[in-house]
Parts: sequence; C-alpha cells; structure tokens
Amino acid sequence: MAHALAAPSDAPARRGHGHPWLTLLAVALGVIMVMLDGTVVAIANPVIGKDLGASLSDLQWVTSGYLLALAVFLITAGKLGDLFGHKSVFLVGIAGFALTSLAIGLSSSVGVLITFRVLQGLFGALLQPAALALLRAAFPAERLNMAIGIWGAAIGVSSAAGPIVGGLLVENVSWQSVFFINVPVGVVALIVGIWVIKESRAESLSKIDLPGVVLLSGAMFCLVWAIIKAPEYGWSDAKTLGFLAGAVVLGAAFLFWQTRAAEPLLPLSLFSSASVTIGTVLMVLMAFSMFGAMFFLTFFFQGVHGLSPLESGMRMLPMSAGMIVASPLAGALLTRFGPKIPIAVGMVITAFSMFLLSRLGIDAGYVDTAIPFVLLAFGLSPVMVGATEVIVGNAPERLSGVAGGMQQSAMQVGGSLGTAVLGALITGKVADVLPGHLAAVKIPTTPGQVDAMSSVVALGVAPVPPGAPKPVADALTQAAHLSFLDGMHFGFGVSVAVAVLAAVLAVFVRAGRKTEGAPVHVG
Repeated sequence: MAHALAAPSDAPARRGHGHPWLTLLAVALGVIMVMLDGTVVAIANPVIGKDLGASLSDLQWVTSGYLLALAVFLITAGKLGDLFGHKSVFLVGIAGFALTSLAIGLSSSVGVLITFRVLQGLFGALLQPAALALLRAAFPAERLNMAIGIWGAAIGVSSAAGPIVGGLLVENVSWQSVFFINVPVGVVALIVGIWVIKESRAESLSKIDLPGVVLLSGAMFCLVWAIIKAPEYGWSDAKTLGFLAGAVVLGAAFLFWQTRAAEPLLPLSLFSSASVTIGTVLMVLMAFSMFGAMFFLTFFFQGVHGLSPLESGMRMLPMSAGMIVASPLAGALLTRFGPKIPIAVGMVITAFSMFLLSRLGIDAGYVDTAIPFVLLAFGLSPVMVGATEVIVGNAPERLSGVAGGMQQSAMQVGGSLGTAVLGALITGKVADVLPGHLAAVKIPTTPGQVDAMSSVVALGVAPVPPGAPKPVADALTQAAHLSFLDGMHFGFGVSVAVAVLAAVLAVFVRAGRKTEGAPVHVG
C-alpha cells in the first residue's frame, strides 16, 4: 500500500507538492461541485419559483443557462489551461464557482439568479478540462486509468447524489442552501489545490485564437439553444430551424478558419486519430442515452408514484452506490484489457438496463428499479472512463486541455440533445396514445382538450380538475399514467437503440499513446 500511494520520484522537496493522490483529491472536490449543481437544482426549482415568483420559462433558464454556459465555454477553457497553466485556471474556476454560488443564494430576483447561474457555468467550464490535464500530468501512465476511474466515480456519485442532497437541503433547510454548500467545499478545494497541485502548461502555444473562440462559441450556442428550445418552439418551427442553420453555418466557418489559423483553437489534427473522433461520438451517445432517459424517471417517481423529492432521490441511490464500486473497477479493467472490450461491454450492459427500465409498470417497486440502476452504474462507468482515456490519451499531450474540454463539451451537448429529442418523442407518443386510454375509461374529450392534457400528462401529472367526482378522478389518473408510461417506455426503447449503436462503435477504438512528451512543470 505504501508503494501504491507514493509520489513519483521527481516530486519536489516541499511535502505534498505534486503528490498524485492529493492532486486527485483537489481536482475531485472541484468537479464534484460542478456535477452536483448540474442535477441538484431540479429539486430546488419548484421552491425557487414559489419564493421568487418565477415562471416556467424562468425556471427552465435556471437550468439551461448553466448547461449552455458549460457547453459553449469548455473547449475554450481547455485552451486557456494549455496557455496559462492548468493549475492557475483550475484555481480561478474554484474561486469563481464558490463566489457565484454564494451570489445565487443571496439573489432576490430570478433575473439576478439566472445571470449568476450563467456565470457559475462559465467558471465550472474552467474546472473540468483543467482537472483532466492535471491528472495526466500528476500520474504515471500505469496509474492514470485508475486515477481517472476514481475521478469518474466522483463525477458519477455527485451527479447521482444531486437529487438526494437537494431533497434533504430543500426540505430541511432552504433552497438557498443548495448553493451555499458549494462555498465551504470550494474553500477546502482552493486551499488543498494551492498547496498540492503542481503547475503544468503546454510548451509551444502562445496566444488565443479569438476568431475561433467566437465562431465555435456561436455555433455551440445556436446548437444548444435549438436543442433546449425545440420542445417549446417545435422542431419544424422557423426559430428552431434558424438556430440549427446558424449552428451549421458558424460550425462550417469555424472548421474553415481552423485550417487557416496559425494557432487554431481546436486543431483538426486531433481528429486524424479515428479513436479521438469515435471517443467523442461515444461521449455524445452515452450522454444522450443516460441523461435523456433518466430525466423522465423523476417525473415517473414524483408524478406516477407520488414520491417526495427526497424519496425520489433515494430510489436512485443504487446507481450512486454502484458508481462508487464500478468507476475504479472500470479503471482497472481498462488498464488490463484496453478500452475496446470494457466500453463495448459497458454499452451492452447499459442497453440491457435501459430495456429493463422500459418494462416498468405503474406499481414498480424499489427492487424493480434498483436492479437496472445497479446495472446502469456498471454499464456507464467503463464508458465514461474509457471514452475519456481514448480522447485525452490519443491526443498529443500538449493539447490535453483542449481534448479534455472537447470530451466534456461532448457530454453536455449529448445530455442536452438526449433530453430535448427524447422529450419531443415522449410528448408525441403521449399525444398519440392518450385519446385511446381516455376512451377506454369512457372519458369524453375534444381534440383541443386532449392537446391541452398531453403537455401535462407528459410530465407524469394527471389532469384532474378540482372537484371532480372520485370515479372520474380515478379514471383520468389511470389514463394519464398509462399514457405517460407508454411515452416513457418509447423513450427508453430509443435509448436502447442508441446504446447498441455506441457498443458497435466501441469496437473501433484503440488505447491512447502513453509515450509523448510530458508537459512543462512550473513552480
């Protein structure tokens, strides 16, 4: 054990400085804040709306503004780390994230809250690619997969624990405490990071590709905006199509500029490796399948089952516990077998767990969801860790920050795409089957009434009017819940197909190179 935890032989004299496992602790604390805030706010949103008088659209932006800022700034943040030092960028991200969290908790209006949520997302983007680059600089090749596995466990557990933590804090303290909790975590991460982390930066890069930053950020903004707003606008609406067209035009302009820029933001040479390209696609498909499908389980638990936010979070606890075991195990398996087999098997397990979730009934018990959740943890972990290793490991080390940003951006875009696309598909399915279920329980309706009901039923809510007789209320509830289940089952079926496609793609990846020059250490 002493040998396993020893610092590398070139560690500096100052105790702890550059120590790999303490570096892992510091970066894990930072990433935990970012991932926790990505999931915990969903529990707090209803209370925020009531307290601040926010509309549904306002509450959508409380979540979407954060994700949008993350998605559009991650690759640029990776570049900043390569230029100015990954430690420096990471510490700025920690401090900024903690301060904006404090400001959010002190906000007295929803407009101010949304503004600080966007800023929080920008600072969060500084953390994630820098964390990957710092791990790669701190750990020798033979321990890197294990380190990324533990780092992945921190991401998985913090994401899955979000509903539990949010439920506890909102029900027992206040919605503000969901954000205030980041302040002490940030202070600890900042102190440990300043003392422990050893600086590293790319040796040959000297300036930021400003046109590339603008074009890529614009393309990402248009794409993510269209994905998030399409369920509201409609996929064929002129606004949705306009933003999608803007994403295509700006994306094409970005690619053209990258072939001309002296120091491109995202060197296209990264994609000369098929494994980097496939790894990026795998991250998108994995996030699409996971986030898109899991999003609707909260509606299933709270709407169909009538569970509280905390009880809903507890239903997801088996996935959190599974991540604790599965992510380090995934790192060990990747070291032993390489990325191809673990990722492919992981996506097959993910597909099977999604299939089990697609068979859930109205009266599904704890065990009915616990088994697929545990399988999901063991299926997703090798994909999260393995795709990260494939992308960052096959990229030149001098571009490790850019590669890390690209990996995280792919996850954010995939999650947003999955939520929006599956949301549209589930809503459409509910609208198709609701008239039949209403007719089966002899509830007369008009087409206009069905359309109005569908948007509510798609959230797992039974549209029972106040004062309705109990037989009518029971019949409406049964029809609504069966319609929601049909939609949710359809969504999980699409996730199964996406997971199978990812398993096929995994066959074509290869392990990353471990022999390229190390980054320059400073300080």
